Amino acid sequence: MTARRVLAAGPVAWVLRPRTLVIAALVALLLVLAAALNIGLGSSHIGVLDVLRTLLGGGTRRERGIIFDLRLPRTLAGLLVGAALGLSGTVFQSVARNPLASPDILGITWGAGVGAVGAIVAGGYRGQVSGWVGALGVPLAGLLGGLLAGVLLYALSWRRGIDGYRMVLIGIGLWAIGYNIVNWLLAAGDVNDAARATTWLVGNLADVGWDAVGPVLLALVVLVPVTLISARTIGGLRFGDETARGLGIRVDGARGALLLLAAALASVATAAAGPIAFVALATPQIAVRLVRSAQPPLVTSMLLGALLTVGADLATRLVLPGLPVGVLTAILGAPYLIFLFVRSRREARA
Repeated sequence: MTARRVLAAGPVAWVLRPRTLVIAALVALLLVLAAALNIGLGSSHIGVLDVLRTLLGGGTRRERGIIFDLRLPRTLAGLLVGAALGLSGTVFQSVARNPLASPDILGITWGAGVGAVGAIVAGGYRGQVSGWVGALGVPLAGLLGGLLAGVLLYALSWRRGIDGYRMVLIGIGLWAIGYNIVNWLLAAGDVNDAARATTWLVGNLADVGWDAVGPVLLALVVLVPVTLISARTIGGLRFGDETARGLGIRVDGARGALLLLAAALASVATAAAGPIAFVALATPQIAVRLVRSAQPPLVTSMLLGALLTVGADLATRLVLPGLPVGVLTAILGAPYLIFLFVRSRREARA
C-alpha cells in the first residue's frame, strides 16, 4: 500500500501521499526554472540566476526595470492562466468522471469567447474600444459568457443526475454554437475590431500586461482556495451518486456548484489571455499518471497546467517566434484528444 498521511484543518482534511508531494515539488521546481528562462529571454538577455536574484529583491536598476515593467507580466499571466486551466480541467473531469470533460470540449471556452468578442464588437460600435472595453469590458464579458455556458451545460445535462458522456455530447453542441456565434460577430463587426478579436481568440500572451494580470490574480485568490477546500466533495463524487450520498454529500447541489466553479476558473483564464486550448484537457490525465492516483490531484494538476502554459510560451519564443501560445497547444493537443477518443471507445466496448 502507498504510504499516506492526513492533514486536517478544522472540518477540512487532505490525504497527503509522499509520491504526490515529491511530484508536485519537482513540477514546481521546473515551473520556476521555465518562468526564469522565459523572463530572461529577449533582446537584452538576462541569466536565470540574475532573474531569480532580481525577483527576490536584488538586481540592478536596469534589470529590475526590464523584468518588472516589461517581461514579468507575460510570464506571470501564463503561470496564472495555466494554473486556472489545470484546476478547471481537473474539477470537470472528476465531477463528470470522464477524461474528455474539459472547458475546451464542453463549450465553456467558446462561451467566454462569445462574451469577449461581443464586448469588443459592441465597444467598436460605440467608439469605446480603448475605454471600458480595454480596461474591464473584455475580461468581465468573457467571465459572464463562460459562466452562462456553464449554467446551460448543467441545466441541459441534468436528468435525474449527471451522466459524463451526455455532458460531453451537450458540451460539444454548446462548443459548436459558441464557435459559430463568434464567427458571426467577427463578420458583423468593424474590420479593426475583428482583427483585434482574432488576435485574442488564438490565445496570445505576447501583449498581456499588468492590467490583465491583476483581475486574474484577484479571481484566483478567491477561486483556488474554495476549490481546494472542496477536495473531499470532488473525491466523493467520483464514486457515484449513491456512495456520495452515503458520505453525506448533497450530490446535485455539490455537482452544480463545482461545475460553476470550474467554469469560472476557465472563464477567468480565457478572459485574461484568450482561449489556450487543451491545457485543461491534458493536464489532469498527465497528473494522474505521474502520481499514480485514482483521480487527478488538484495541486499537482494546477502546477502542471502552469508549467505547460509557460513552457509552451517559452517554446514558441525559442523555436517559432511570433506563434501564439494557443496555436502551439492546439497543435500538440489535437493528437492527444484523438487518443482519448479512441481509448474511451475501447473502454466502452470492454
